[in-house]
This record gives sequence, structure tokens and C-alpha cells, in this order.
Amino acid sequence: MADTSVTLRRAQFRVADDPSKCTAIARQLIVGKLQNSRNSLLRAARETDSAEDRVRLEEVIDALARQIRDLPGFTELDSLRGAEGMAANIYFTVFSLALKQQRADFAFTNRSRRPPRDRINCLLSFLYALVRHDCIAALTAAGLDPFVGFLQVDRPNRPSLALDLMEEFRPWLADRLAITLINRQQVGADHFTEREGGVIEFTEAGRKRVIKAYQERKQESLNHPLLDQNLRSAQIPFVQARVLARYLRGDLTDYIPFVPK
Repeated sequence: MADTSVTLRRAQFRVADDPSKCTAIARQLIVGKLQNSRNSLLRAARETDSAEDRVRLEEVIDALARQIRDLPGFTELDSLRGAEGMAANIYFTVFSLALKQQRADFAFTNRSRRPPRDRINCLLSFLYALVRHDCIAALTAAGLDPFVGFLQVDRPNRPSLALDLMEEFRPWLADRLAITLINRQQVGADHFTEREGGVIEFTEAGRKRVIKAYQERKQESLNHPLLDQNLRSAQIPFVQARVLARYLRGDLTDYIPFVPK
């Protein structure tokens, strides 16, 4: 049964009000995201047939490794947020090199969130929304408040803790699924439409196709290094929410992000 006691939430709120503890958790969240981002690019470098693309990917892979090594030196939340933002920008400069098919239809230069200005940003934003929804459910089940986070800036009606938790999920769940859908041509240009002003949206058929693919991906099995168990991807946000709860209760010395083997 989930721990829904007020004691856990009080511990969460105390940590959220402590800058040094927020920084410690934020650093671990960013480490998980960067490790998973780097692993995704390592896979792309192994699979590419282009020597030029491989060189560009390896440059970013090395840059992310340096960022991970440097993270302990960032002792303030704002500096950590800046480091995470810089790493994300570097990562996305080579994201399209993982595409083996439909590069022209899914041309990509940088993230444009609100609103998405190209098909790949539309796809990524939609997948991130699905992951965020799952993280809200996982945190609520664990007895945590999804609106009180540690890395993201708190704003009214913003599920900050869900946005924190999903950082480590973006590269291996959402980004890799986007790449797979494009490379397998399961999603194409005809699944998007352009509104006045250049805003890109899914067609109804495109939206249904992505939701179906996301639900299928969540049934795939992965090894959880901390538990040393094979779990369905759908279970992992719930496990990580419980890991976070254990940290907040003092059962763990650090929050341990999920990095698939």
C-alpha cells in the first residue's frame, strides 16, 4: 500500500525549503538525465553509417561526460539549472543524427516548446506530456505532492516534482521512442498539420498512433540496476517515486536515478 501519510509530505516540504538539500537532489536528477542522454547518443554513434555523423556524435558524447564530471562543482541550484540547460542544448545539436529515415521531413535544429514549430518538436512535446502524466500518477501513488519539486522553479498549477522526476525518463523513453517511430516510418509527415502562424500539430490519426506506440513501449522489459530486477517500463516511474520517498524519509543517503543498462 502506498505511503500517503502526511509525514512523508511534510518531509518533502521541509526538503523543498532547504536550498542545500534541493541542490543535492537536483544534481542527482541531472546526472541521471545526462547519463541517459549520453547513452542514447552512444547508441546512435554505434548505429550510424556516416563517419562524419559519428565524429559529431562523439564530440557531444565527450562533452556530456565532462558535464557529468563537473556537476559536483556546482553548489547552487541556479548554476545547476544552467549546467543542465547547456547540456540539453548540446545534446539537441546532434539529436537529428540519430535519424536514419525521413531527415528532410523531420528537420530539426533546436527545441521549440510553446508552440512547437516543426514536426519533431511536436512529437517530442507530445511524448513528454505522456511521460509527465505517468510521473504525476507515480508520485501521487507514492504519497508525494507532484506540485512541490526540487529542481524546477515552482509556479502555480505546475507539477514541478513530476517535471523533476521525468528528467531521467526523457532520453531513454520519450526521445528513443521518437527516433524509433521516425526511423521505422511509423510516423510521417502526413500525421501532422500546420496551423496559421506556423504552429505544428498532430492529426487525430497521428496522435492515436503515437499514444498506441507509447503504451506498447511501456510494456517492454528493462533491468532496474538498483533492484536488479526486470520490470516493465510502465513500472519504473512508480519505482523511482518510491526511491525518492525513501530518500526523503531518510532511508537512503542519495536519490538514485534510473539509468538503464
